[in-house]
Amino acid sequence: MSDLVDELIEAGRLLAEMGLSPGSSGNVSVRLGNEIWMSASGTTLGALNRTAFARVSVDGEPLDPQGPKATKEAPLHLAMYERDPAATCVVHLHSPNAVAASCLAPWRAHSALEPITPYLLMRVGNVPLVPYAAPGDPTQAAAVRTSALEFHGALLQNHGSIVSGSTVAQAVDRAIEIEEAARTRLLVGGREDLRPLTDDEVQELVDRYGQPWGDG
Repeated sequence: MSDLVDELIEAGRLLAEMGLSPGSSGNVSVRLGNEIWMSASGTTLGALNRTAFARVSVDGEPLDPQGPKATKEAPLHLAMYERDPAATCVVHLHSPNAVAASCLAPWRAHSALEPITPYLLMRVGNVPLVPYAAPGDPTQAAAVRTSALEFHGALLQNHGSIVSGSTVAQAVDRAIEIEEAARTRLLVGGREDLRPLTDDEVQELVDRYGQPWGDG
């Protein structure tokens, strides 16, 4: 169990060093059996340590009332774990390009980001745009929890990204890939000569890598 927490501490430092977690923005968590270790409110991801986590049950109940208070985005983390029983890590970032892309109209209902390069399809798949709610508003977590789409990552409208993974490394990789896909989308802008992947190319990647794609 301690290994997962230590991995998450290192992941927080990596994300901060990459400029994907400005200031005290963003939060991370890992699921350890029936409890979740979640970065505490106001924590800087680049300065995480074992005392900077709140411990809550899978239902969100504090397990250490004298310990740090969990991030206000705790409901989003709990919703992602509820969606995916295999998930052991959730990462929520205010990374610059993902935030910018979350302010744009989505490409499709199942993915805010158009498949321009293979990597989003290889590592994440569907990235729906979850309608705006103020940070910490439980209605946004409810939208994540009850969505009929299958997804491991999403853009939160006018806010940022959230992902889950079966390992810390997978969750971090997915968060980074969404940021890169958003950056590519912003770089190409509205160019008329943009070449997205064809339907056949998309299907080949979906079949090979098994990530969820589409609304079926």
